[in-house]
Amino acid sequence: MTQASDDGTQTARRVGTVGLVPVAPARDRSGWWLRLAVVAVLCAAIGTVWVTNSWLTDRFTATTKNRAELRLALYSGNILSELRRNAIVPQLLSRDPTLIAALNSRDYSTSSQRLISFVEEIGAASLMLLDRDGRTVAATDRSRLGAMHGTEPHFVDAMRTNATVFSTTRREAGNYSFTYSRRLESGAQVLGVIVVEVDLAKFERAWAGFTEALVVTDSQGTIILSTEPRWRGLSEAEALALQTPQSAIERAIRATADWTALPADAYLQGEAVIRSEARIPFQGWRLTSFTTYASVRERVNGVLALEIMGFAILLALVFYFLSRKTASRMVLFQRESAELRALNARLQREIAERERVQATLEVAEQTLAQSSKLAALGEMSAAVSHELNQPLAAMKTYLAGARLLLRRNRPEEALASFGRIDDLIERMGAITRQLKSYARKGSQQLSPVNMGDALASALSMMEPQLRQRKVRIARILPDGPVRVMGDRVRIEQVMINLLRNALDATKAVADPEIEIILAAGQTATLTVRDNGPGIEDLDALFEPFYTTKQPGDGVGLGLAISSGIVNDLGGRLTARNAQSGGAVFEMQLPILLEDGIEAAE
Repeated sequence: MTQASDDGTQTARRVGTVGLVPVAPARDRSGWWLRLAVVAVLCAAIGTVWVTNSWLTDRFTATTKNRAELRLALYSGNILSELRRNAIVPQLLSRDPTLIAALNSRDYSTSSQRLISFVEEIGAASLMLLDRDGRTVAATDRSRLGAMHGTEPHFVDAMRTNATVFSTTRREAGNYSFTYSRRLESGAQVLGVIVVEVDLAKFERAWAGFTEALVVTDSQGTIILSTEPRWRGLSEAEALALQTPQSAIERAIRATADWTALPADAYLQGEAVIRSEARIPFQGWRLTSFTTYASVRERVNGVLALEIMGFAILLALVFYFLSRKTASRMVLFQRESAELRALNARLQREIAERERVQATLEVAEQTLAQSSKLAALGEMSAAVSHELNQPLAAMKTYLAGARLLLRRNRPEEALASFGRIDDLIERMGAITRQLKSYARKGSQQLSPVNMGDALASALSMMEPQLRQRKVRIARILPDGPVRVMGDRVRIEQVMINLLRNALDATKAVADPEIEIILAAGQTATLTVRDNGPGIEDLDALFEPFYTTKQPGDGVGLGLAISSGIVNDLGGRLTARNAQSGGAVFEMQLPILLEDGIEAAE
């Protein structure tokens, strides 16, 4: 019994040992992995933020300094340009005969008005004319008339030399006046002084909206221009000493908050600033700017905030993924598998539907291509029928005339009619060749064409129709030939179409009249004007198959074909209604100069 009990106790201990040993180490390893992951993320965050802060601070500081230096170069260039632009003015005005005559005669009634007319062109702040005693006798600011300048530097220095003198004078309001002055002479006699005041205060007004402080100092180091009015007349050190110092509490708070303090060039109102200086190449002047580090700190802090937020999100994701249970993952996997199977089935159905639609689309494309071919074939058949109708009508007329001449025993005249019929047959062949070329859109051989000869040939073709209608034809042609680069057959084709349209438009008119004008200018222009009812729809006039004629009289292709021919030759065919009634068609083609060069439109 004792032995059995001992065996059972030992077995229980072994089972307990086997059941407990795997559990405790597994829980400890999970806790250690979590702690190591958190520590690694925190260390990476601190190191990254520290390095980023140092690198971005240096980079943004250098960028801010470069921008400040560029702005100084621009501002100094503007100031120097303004000074140099006004430096030449006194020399020019000192030679003005009107001002010299006014000083000689002491008649200054028109002098102020003359100075006012000058100041608008010069762009100076003001102009003053002083007599030899220093009294203001003319000025753009009439409130200064009569003021004495006998002791002012710009008057005294100008009277001593015959060169232009620059002076800087501080006014009672605290701002400075910048003037160029030069004396006026008549022979060897000094008559007075012309004073030009340079408007440098406009730069102060332009700088007023900047966040940085700007000062301009002369050769003595005195501030003469500044964004801070109370700095004028002081040195830079005296101006900076006027700023209110911070209290000890404010300095302590700033030192605690700004854990990456920037090296300051100077301090304004207790705030670190970047000091930049540029030399103005004019009498030792210098331009200095004080730019705060606030923009640098804000940009750096913005990037650091994004990095800290990113690491915070990363840390949250670490906690999230480490805390997820295996069961939830399996449920998610099963759900995703079911969704993927459903998506796969839907995709298979969509693929089958797309294949069916693709097959239907191929059949529809083949049907559309066949319909397009049939439409093109019908259009070409109608075009050939329309273009050959006129030569056939003329051939019929000539055959009737030749038969009559043969009956009257006049064979020579009949042979002439047969010759014209032969020409018409050649023309019909040329028309079919041109229509084929137009349909193929192929290359064409162009040659110089005399528009007058082409017009005469077109009128000859239309002679039978014109005789039947008894239409009055008025022609206005230039003295010399008008040549273009083109195809004579196609140009005559356009002319015949225009003449036939004009003839058809005057059917209902008691006294039909057609006016033909050929002019040569920048382009060769042929104008055909009729006294018919005019055009109702100008927008659809050149569209294929658009016609206002009765069925059987036309298919509406003449103007469409004519417009295409003119466009192919680099010209333009337009139509409009005349103010006195009727329609006006204009064909414009690039004219061919005498040296064989085609004029550009």
